[in-house]
Amino acid sequence: MNRPFRQVNVFSAQPTAGNPVAVVHGAEGLTDEQLADFARWTNLSETTFLLDPTEAGRAAGADYRVRIWTPGGELPFAGHPTLGTAHAWLEAGGVPRGQDVVQECGVGLVRVRRENTGVGQRLAFAGPALIRSGAVDDADLAQIARSLRLEVSDVVRSAWVDNGPGWVAVQLRDADVVLGLEPDLVVMGDLKLGVVGEYAPVRATAPQTAEQSVPAVEVRAFVPSIGVGEDPVTGSLNAGLGQWLAGDVLPSSYVASQGTAMGRAGRVHVEKLPDGEVWVGGDTVTTIVGEVAL
Repeated sequence: MNRPFRQVNVFSAQPTAGNPVAVVHGAEGLTDEQLADFARWTNLSETTFLLDPTEAGRAAGADYRVRIWTPGGELPFAGHPTLGTAHAWLEAGGVPRGQDVVQECGVGLVRVRRENTGVGQRLAFAGPALIRSGAVDDADLAQIARSLRLEVSDVVRSAWVDNGPGWVAVQLRDADVVLGLEPDLVVMGDLKLGVVGEYAPVRATAPQTAEQSVPAVEVRAFVPSIGVGEDPVTGSLNAGLGQWLAGDVLPSSYVASQGTAMGRAGRVHVEKLPDGEVWVGGDTVTTIVGEVAL
């Protein structure tokens, strides 16, 4: 059976500079085996399958339901698939029931809002609550340091920032150290590891627009346990980092760069509101439209 298909580039307005997600529309009737097979076949960090909301989800306001798969299995939530799927659903004629798009997924309901940047429209999602936070124990921190080919003393700070996928994160001295990493993915094992480092502050001679914003940090995400050595640009990780660092170590609103080490130019817009809610936004653009035989 042929089903509508889109491949959407997320976190960059340049069609090949962000992180692509494959989106299959009308995925009702597909088995878990078919979903897993197709996700492995696309060989992307994530593939999503659009479905009607469950009865409970619809009653709670969901506009659609999505299942998110990596080459190694299903995730309850992921950020760039959330934005890419919302983009695909809207582009295919989806009309939200309220002001925001409401997505049903494994962690529950996730709101996606449309933001006017002055030069176009950007999508942003509200980061789910962390299901694990707090200190990283000595054994995990030692494994992290070994996997990054660093000493434990090179880690400035660390924390669990898991909003579904399982993220643990470390901050290193600066962005240059982050960009220079050549991790040992075998030693990393089952860890889903995010790494962040600050760029030196840049004094602007005039106020910058959102599109001109200089990145405050460089981010990298390593997830070998799900069949993805390094993810180009990662919404869920940036949401967790924002919940951990924004408004304290970092400004309450900032831009993260990710994908530089992979030849990408991802830009993630993070905003932490006074009530603690974190929004993660980025540009989205469709690169492929067609049908898939599933």
